[in-house]
Parts: sequence; C-alpha cells; structure tokens
Amino acid sequence: MDIFGFKLSNKGSQPNKQKPVIWKKDRHGISKNDIDPAAAKVIHRLSSQGFNAYLTGATVQNLMQGIKPKDFDIVTDARPGQIKRRFSNSFLIGRRFRLAHIHFKDGKIIEVATFRRMADAVVDSNDDMNIGDKRRETYGTPAEDAFRRDISINALFYDVRNDTVIDYVNGLKDFTDKRIRIIGNPAQKFKEDPVRIMRVVRHAARLGFNIDKKTEKSLRSLIPLLKESSKARLYEELNKDMALKTRIAFEAYARYGMLGHILGEVGEEYENDPKLFSRLIFILAAKDRAAVKGETFTLEELYTLLFWPWADKHFSQEQEDPQKQLADSVQKAFTYVTVPRKLRSDFIHILLLLRNMKIAMRTGRMRSAWQRHPLYGSASRLAYLIQEGCLPGKGRSFESLFRSRHGKKKPH
Repeated sequence: MDIFGFKLSNKGSQPNKQKPVIWKKDRHGISKNDIDPAAAKVIHRLSSQGFNAYLTGATVQNLMQGIKPKDFDIVTDARPGQIKRRFSNSFLIGRRFRLAHIHFKDGKIIEVATFRRMADAVVDSNDDMNIGDKRRETYGTPAEDAFRRDISINALFYDVRNDTVIDYVNGLKDFTDKRIRIIGNPAQKFKEDPVRIMRVVRHAARLGFNIDKKTEKSLRSLIPLLKESSKARLYEELNKDMALKTRIAFEAYARYGMLGHILGEVGEEYENDPKLFSRLIFILAAKDRAAVKGETFTLEELYTLLFWPWADKHFSQEQEDPQKQLADSVQKAFTYVTVPRKLRSDFIHILLLLRNMKIAMRTGRMRSAWQRHPLYGSASRLAYLIQEGCLPGKGRSFESLFRSRHGKKKPH
C-alpha cells in the first residue's frame, strides 16, 4: 500500500492514484555524509513524532549530483503551529503561507514548510503582479505539493529515514535525461507567473541541461510577459542570478533575448552591442571565479559590476552632471524591476568613484577626498577586479596599480 495514497500518471501532469517512482540508494547515489546534521535532526524529530518530513527542491538535486547544498529545505505534513510547538528555537514567518525557521547556535537556519496544493484563484489588490492570476496556496499532500512546483527536477523528495528519492512528476527521468521541464502546461504556468521563464533558463544554463521542447516553445513566445510581471519578484530573481554562476545565466538570457525585458534600455544595449556584452561577461566571469574561491560581494558591489560596462561607455561622452544623468539612466533601467532606493544610490556612487579612478589612472591625478568616501573600499576592490580580472591579493590594491603606473604621486 502506498504510504501517501497517491500515484503518478503516465503523463505526469496531475496527481491521481498511481504510485510514485521511488529510487533507492543504488540508483540515486546520495551520501548521508553530505546532509547537514541540523537538517537531519529536524527530520528525525518530526518523524519520531509521527510526521512525514523530507528534503526537497534544489537540495535533492544537488545531493544527487554529489554537491553539498548551500541550503537544506524541508517539507512536512506537520502544520506550522505543530512545528513551532516541537522546536523551541523556531519562528514562524510569512503572510500568505507560514514557514518555520528553526535557528541553531551556529547561526544556521533550517527552513521547514508544510505540504501545499494550489487552490482557486483569488484577487489580491495589494500585490503588484500585473498579469495572470494569483492563487492562494493551502495545505495538501506530498503529491499535490510536488505538482504545484515549477520544474520537475526540483519537485523530488528525499526520505532520509529510508534513504529513498520519491518522484511524483517524472522528475527523475528528466534528471537522467538532463532536461528542464515545466510541470503541467508550460504556457499556463508562465502566464500565471512570468518569472518562471527566468528560472527555467537559469536552471538549464547552470546545470548544462536542455530545455524540454514544449517548455522552450512556450517560453520563447511568452518572454515579453517578463515586463509585465511583479517588479519585486523580478528583483528577487535578479538577486539569485547575481549570487552565483552569474556569467552563465546572463549569457543564456542574452541568447533568448531576455535582457531588454529585465533591464530595459541597459539590457537592450548589452544585447545589441557585442563588444559591450563581452566586457560585461569578462567582469561577471571574474566575479564568479572570486566567488568560487570563497570571496563575498555586497549587493551594491554586484550591481555595480552589472552596470559598469554600460556606465563606462556613457561616461566617455561629455556630461555636465554625470551623477544626475547616471541616476536618470539607472532609473529607466529599472522600469521593470523594483530595486531599493538605498541600494540604487550606493551602487551609483560606486560607479562614479570607478569613473574617477579610471580618469586618475589616465591622468596621474588622484584626490584624497575619494578615499574618505564610505564606499571607497568597495570601489577600490572592484576597480582592481575590472582591471586585472581578479580581486586584489595581499599587498595589492587599486592604489598599488596607480603607483605602478605613476610612481609615488600623492593624492591631492
């Protein structure tokens, strides 16, 4: 008897009463040594008290690839209140759907969600989504939870107790075939939430997978919907792109002609000017190499790197007030994306500092006032990365580059 009471249809398009596909250790190859002890502790406590609890999403995908996940997300049939009563170190967050964040002494947070299903469409006047319908998610079964997800390979569950991977949506076959596929009707899913277009392209690019033909056909025709989707959601997705493997994601977006629908006129310039885009890719690749080595970047630094090639091109033109013109241009770039005002202001200031540093390298004249700017440290390390293709090591800095070219000239 199936412990969930649901089975998988041959089409993998909706939950019904067929059994899920289950892979044992000899097929999925997951090593329990790669599972975070805190996550295992949460799962075992919930399981010992009669609940089902699994690892899910990208966590399972990474484990099957032999990659230790950054986050260990858990899904369970325990309700949020039941989770909180069993973990004194837990806090409930979220409005539309409550999640439990379980805090550990080392600062680690394990996120635990309750199985969900998609319910009837509802109207929310407070949301800024301009297209498609918004749906209230309610509690459901494991099968319903799997089918409400976007991409099949991210809808897998890993049962730590039985050392098995559970699949309701043919995600294991897609994983084996190296294919990214939207669960259900891709056109409908993209219209409901256009940022899924970014997720599909990003997953395929980062994993080196192909996109399912039906999914790709719908994706290509509906890319313009990105401009009409939630501005806040686009910002969240853009931050994910900037966090890791940024070069790969932006190369893929450019191939599909998506940059203009995300970054407005700036994105269009990157797509229409091969030399400009090559400069961007060089910088993003350098950032990615530094991240692999464990280096971290602030959000304002990441957005500075994203905008620098474009800004530098426009800085080369005569400008009476470069700060105002840059601010106006950046505002236009974020027509479709909501970026916090403080973040926008900070990376504009860093861009201006980079402009001044570039001029200083050419003229040999550097002002001491620049070094007193609170964002000078960020500008200095980014100037080095842009120039040298890596972050400065011990004893190296933008100042050392300046001295190597102009001797021991002092700032004035």
